[in-house]
Amino acid sequence: MSSGTDKKDGWMETVKTVFWALVIAGVFRTLFFQPFWIPSGSMKETLLIGDFLFVNKMAYGYSRYSCPFAMCPFTGRIFATEPERGDIVVFRHPVTGSDFIKRVIGLPGDRVQMRDGTLYLNDTALPQEPAGDFSEVYARQGSAGQFPRCENAPVGQGGECLKSRTIETLPGGRSYPVLNIEDRGFADNTPAFTVPEGQFFFIGDNRDNSVDSRVPQNAGGVGMVPFDHLIGRASRVMFSSAGQSMLAFWTWRSDRFFHRLD
Repeated sequence: MSSGTDKKDGWMETVKTVFWALVIAGVFRTLFFQPFWIPSGSMKETLLIGDFLFVNKMAYGYSRYSCPFAMCPFTGRIFATEPERGDIVVFRHPVTGSDFIKRVIGLPGDRVQMRDGTLYLNDTALPQEPAGDFSEVYARQGSAGQFPRCENAPVGQGGECLKSRTIETLPGGRSYPVLNIEDRGFADNTPAFTVPEGQFFFIGDNRDNSVDSRVPQNAGGVGMVPFDHLIGRASRVMFSSAGQSMLAFWTWRSDRFFHRLD
């Protein structure tokens, strides 16, 4: 009798252990990290469609958007730390409420402008060093089945899709690749924007394929993003799949597993 009871008690203890482990993992994920799939090519080549990452929600402190559910019904932020230029950030669109991921370029007080495809920060052009081409297959990408845009268009399905690549460097030395699809693109020339206090200016690395802070909100763009709309910082790709389903293991990009983001 005691043997059977011991087995039952042991089984129940195992179930309880697994249950509480899942609860703790869920709370940890909800409080500190948020999963995010890359749905579009606006941050290529830094982020590819089908990349999966966890966003550090504590990177800039908690706001009503980074806090889980209704646990933080306040305005503003607590434990606030401002992002740095070059950070890759997930944020809530100020108008639509959709989640976006872009790179921080302008801090409060900065002047930001695009002139002939060159980014100017506080009236100084950011250095850009040519770095060859970014190459990908012209094929449908991600669950939406979108074809990439190519600088060498037209390209037949299965052909090589190319974009010019340069390495852009921010003040302080932080560098990252940016891509070009066309000269005189829709946001290659902009007015000079002055970033208001408490807000930030975001741009995608795939410059001609990103609707970001260069486009005002009344024209369907992102515009300036308030500090309390920032959800968290992305620093590493955990998993990546080039297919329309993550279950298609033959499309997994194993070279991007645990890939560090710059």
